[in-house]
Amino acid sequence: MSKRGYISRYLLILKKLKVKPFSTYEELQAYIENQFDYLQMQDENLQIGFSKRTFQRDIKEISNVFGIDIEYSKSQKGYFISQNENENMNFQRMMEAFDMFNSLNLAHDLTSFIHLEKRRPKGTENLYGLLHAIKNRFIIKFNYQKFLDEELSYRLVEPYALKEFKNRWYIMAKETTGNNIKSFALDRLTNLEITNQTYQYPDNYSIEQSYRYCFGIISPNDHEPQDIILSFDPFQGKYIKTLPLHDTQQVLEDNDEEMRIKLKLYLTHDLVMELLSFGDHMKVIEPKSLADQIKQAHEKAFRQY
Repeated sequence: MSKRGYISRYLLILKKLKVKPFSTYEELQAYIENQFDYLQMQDENLQIGFSKRTFQRDIKEISNVFGIDIEYSKSQKGYFISQNENENMNFQRMMEAFDMFNSLNLAHDLTSFIHLEKRRPKGTENLYGLLHAIKNRFIIKFNYQKFLDEELSYRLVEPYALKEFKNRWYIMAKETTGNNIKSFALDRLTNLEITNQTYQYPDNYSIEQSYRYCFGIISPNDHEPQDIILSFDPFQGKYIKTLPLHDTQQVLEDNDEEMRIKLKLYLTHDLVMELLSFGDHMKVIEPKSLADQIKQAHEKAFRQY
């Protein structure tokens, strides 16, 4: 079997255990055999043969390739995916990417029926190198171009984590000459070089905690998150329910008049830009400072016409 065929089988095992945790070997075997036609599309020379020995080997390879552990529960008499909350999010995104890739790959002769977004993020060619540097605690150096500056600046930093926001990628890092952790957009980063100089990863840094109450990439260090109440018209509210603005979102009211939600977030520029995009379909109820900011922005835009 080709590498592509193997990986497709690994991901089918993960999909089955995601849908039905504590599946028995027999259930997994039946699922793989039922998916034989699909696997053959990945590898025309594929010969079916999913034994217990093959499955045990697959478990080891899934751990090595994807960093996902599959364990057996004696009490539940089945196999399950063992992971924490952060690993679960990575797993969900990986499965989404897998489904999307294979759907498009298998439908290559249906391109006239599929229209993809033409915009593509820049700088993603450095993702692998940056992950390597983060994992091995290597200091990196690069040239950086701020949108407000005409000249390039040279940066020497300790890379801590990667973050995605609105189709752009950012490296969270601390410059060796400072103490603040900053975000650097990969699309403005050039001439990346990974040094052999190592650093000590800070014990008190967690990107999940740093951005717990943030919308976007801006993370204020000297402010407190606030309770935000927003009112959407019923139609727009349907979109907000199916794709929440943030994981702190709570629905307060949902009727024929409005869909009202509560969030707990920092009041950042990224959040303001997102709220402005809803136009007259949204009203800020609380806090007053945010309502005034949105109102002033709409008034300023109105005066341009």
